[in-house]
Amino acid sequence: MSAAPLTIVVGAGISGLTCAYALKKSGQNVLLLESTARPGGVIQSLQQDGFLFEVGPQSFSSTPVLAELCDELGLTSKVLEARHGAPRYVLIDGTLVNVPLSPALLTSSLLSWGTKLSFLRDALGKTSPPDSEESVAAFVRRKFSPQLLDRLVAPFVSGIYAGDPEQLSLRAAFPKLYDAEKSAGSVIRGILKSGVKTGQQTVTRPRTPPGLLSFKAGNQTLVNALANALGPALRCGVNINDLRQTGSKFQLSAQCPAGLQEFSCDRLVLATPTAATAEMLQGLAPAATAALKEIPYASVAVVSLAYHHKNVGYSLNGFGFLAPRSSRIRMLGSVWNSSLFPGRAPQDHALLTNFIGGATDPDAATLASEELAALVHREIAPILNITGDPAASRVTRYSTAIPQYNLGHLERLKTIHDSVASIPGLRLIGNYWKGLSIGACVEHALAVAEELRIG
Repeated sequence: MSAAPLTIVVGAGISGLTCAYALKKSGQNVLLLESTARPGGVIQSLQQDGFLFEVGPQSFSSTPVLAELCDELGLTSKVLEARHGAPRYVLIDGTLVNVPLSPALLTSSLLSWGTKLSFLRDALGKTSPPDSEESVAAFVRRKFSPQLLDRLVAPFVSGIYAGDPEQLSLRAAFPKLYDAEKSAGSVIRGILKSGVKTGQQTVTRPRTPPGLLSFKAGNQTLVNALANALGPALRCGVNINDLRQTGSKFQLSAQCPAGLQEFSCDRLVLATPTAATAEMLQGLAPAATAALKEIPYASVAVVSLAYHHKNVGYSLNGFGFLAPRSSRIRMLGSVWNSSLFPGRAPQDHALLTNFIGGATDPDAATLASEELAALVHREIAPILNITGDPAASRVTRYSTAIPQYNLGHLERLKTIHDSVASIPGLRLIGNYWKGLSIGACVEHALAVAEELRIG
């Protein structure tokens, strides 16, 4: 009797973990290989001296698919939800200004009457998107105003992509905004008609927005549950040196803790960052390799700082803030973890996670950890009226943190898809395909697992 077909998944970030888990759950023979010592990729939660540091995503948006996955894994009782309506701020002229996520934005002092009137022009008028690909910045200036770009859209883009709105493709990064104008002649009418998912958030007809979630022990809870469900089907410390195809089989040579090892499989899923994927595919799909190498990444440093409450003059009532580039600070923004979820810091402390770098400041993440911590402290102290030094800090740098959906991204994805489609049994997944959020990665991974199950 021949052995059951084997699927190997390479890369144990959230995409690879989810895909391998779904395949195993459906009865498939699967093996998940990860090059590092632990699964989860950038999703990592670290306990230290009573603090819970998230060194990757700070939270995730609730989706039906994620809720079902958490329920399957027995995690529902461990989920924490941030308070709905927690204020979000942008830094304007050194002052934090509340950004209402509702029609109240029209009465906010954040935007001028000229920008507010541009909303009315869009709602009552009719336009068509240009035939050529348009950047996010060009779209906002064309439809609304430079002020909206500077004060809201560019900081929002920095918060999701750490990207440059002048380079980011509207159609690739926020496709439903493009579709809204194309179908309704108005972004606002298109949004009200069908609801628009934009990056990691959803704007719909007025109703309760999706919540921001985490787990009592941090986001790594989801990673640990998937890894535990896989058991011995997950192997860490396995570095792929060579990938080739012999007949209908994929052959992988890998450096393992015990030495060089050969793997053979019938189906292969690459859930690795684009550079690693390109290297593995250079002998199998050269067109895909070239396109993968063209996808840029933004570097980001995550700087977590903790302070005694008595040394923080600002109330910290809210989600945190984003910093427009016109604010002339290097920070992209700050998430107030201890205000969002319990158990992030001792009762008399506040924990703030701050981000610096991105596509518009690529050199920031190359600074030494001590320099980054000091820089962020200098910038955030006057904003939040902080006195005294941090009580604790942690710095994590990512040289290739976030793939950029820049102009030409959809064409690059088409080239990759067409090249890989000619190789039966090969699939690619990851956050450069369908979105950066945990929810988007999970949904794409589950869809690919289902394709393999029924195919």
